[in-house]
Amino acid sequence: MIVDHDRAPRGELGVNGRRRVGHFSAGGGTWRIRQSFTLRGVRILVIGAGGREHAILRALSRDPEVTALACAPGNAGTATIAESYSVDVAAPDEIAELAVKWRADLVVFGPETPLVVGAADAVRAAGVPCFGPSRAAARIEGSKAFAKDVMLSAGVPTAHSETVDNPAKLDAALVNFGPTWVVKDDGLAGGKGVLVTGDFDAARAHALKLLEDGHPVLLESFLDGPEASLLCLVDGTTVRPLLPAQDFKRVGDGDAGPNTGGMGAYAPLPWAPEGMVDEVVDTVVRPTVEELARRGTPYSGLLYAGLALTSNGPQVIEFNCRFGDPETQAILAMLRTPLSTLLAAVANGELAEAPEPEWEPGAAVTVILAAEGYPGRPRVDDVIGGSDGPGVLHSGTRRREEDGAVLAAGGRVLSVVATGEDLESARAEVYRRVDGVHLPGAHYRTDIAARAARGEVTVPENGDLTRN
Repeated sequence: MIVDHDRAPRGELGVNGRRRVGHFSAGGGTWRIRQSFTLRGVRILVIGAGGREHAILRALSRDPEVTALACAPGNAGTATIAESYSVDVAAPDEIAELAVKWRADLVVFGPETPLVVGAADAVRAAGVPCFGPSRAAARIEGSKAFAKDVMLSAGVPTAHSETVDNPAKLDAALVNFGPTWVVKDDGLAGGKGVLVTGDFDAARAHALKLLEDGHPVLLESFLDGPEASLLCLVDGTTVRPLLPAQDFKRVGDGDAGPNTGGMGAYAPLPWAPEGMVDEVVDTVVRPTVEELARRGTPYSGLLYAGLALTSNGPQVIEFNCRFGDPETQAILAMLRTPLSTLLAAVANGELAEAPEPEWEPGAAVTVILAAEGYPGRPRVDDVIGGSDGPGVLHSGTRRREEDGAVLAAGGRVLSVVATGEDLESARAEVYRRVDGVHLPGAHYRTDIAARAARGEVTVPENGDLTRN
């Protein structure tokens, strides 16, 4: 890719350094694309502080066309490959100011919070291209009720649902669901606002707690069958799927315990039916993108479809407006195509002209190492040993100033990633790497991708439902 330091405004990237006369707008801000010019180098600013952002930066650092990387706010791991800057990810103007001051050619958003509050709009308004949807389009994750309305209008298959915003209406609504209840926080909850239970009283208590905190509640019918994540690049019109993945939300082996932000993932899915990705793109992702465009909120960035593969076909559990964590760690470990090429193509509305993503053979597995107490109040400030080992990505870490030691600073502390010729070999390697990391009281799941590696995950047919 190419940087033209004499252009105005700054930041007009084209796929593989190509430019053409025209313009592109992605829900906020417009920049012109000019004729092609000579490659000089690209400066990319990544917003976020977790393992997903470390994975993105690591992929970008392998691209010789990327000459400078920055991460804000970052962590102890991202600081080894990118400049670090302090920023409030919920402050759009602060992010835009940093992008301009640092002379970014492209801004890449990792987490959902800055997108939902409009940071991508602010960055584009400042004249800097970015990878991430506008505030209006990011409502696809920011409001589950909005996402349901979009899906209904687009004819996208999803669970029956009802939104409750008043405790007086809760009991009557709960009667319409069950015997397995799915209770969700309508807003952002970091993957931890969902309760799936066969206990009516537990479902009611969770819903009441959300309502007492001022959060509307979304009740859904339960979707059986294995879950899958399909992350798609979208530039407003063109859709390019990445490798399908599966993540593990519950904290303990065998899907025991409460939901978390994700305890591990693997990609691709050896059990996925032939044509599954194309079916999801045709019946879920593309209709959603077209409906958002029809509403005047074109989607540009990464659209994540969380799916249940039921006996009636794929159905949407949720949409996210950004790269998934921890799926991204596994998916990007398999990516052969330069990531910067794909991100810039999306940012400039040129995805149709970009090469199809190419992938390494085999499989990748990610295991999350979590602090004692997570997903409740995590223990912090313990020294981590082996944090610089192979395949180790930092999620919640910081570096102690006095001696440079790496400390735990969050619940999900590290993502450990490994690849192999198949899931079995990738699993063996990732757990060997996990054994090389030492954090007092830490815990992790030992069964990430185990059932898939044994060939035990199947998609239900004719009502023969099999859990993942």
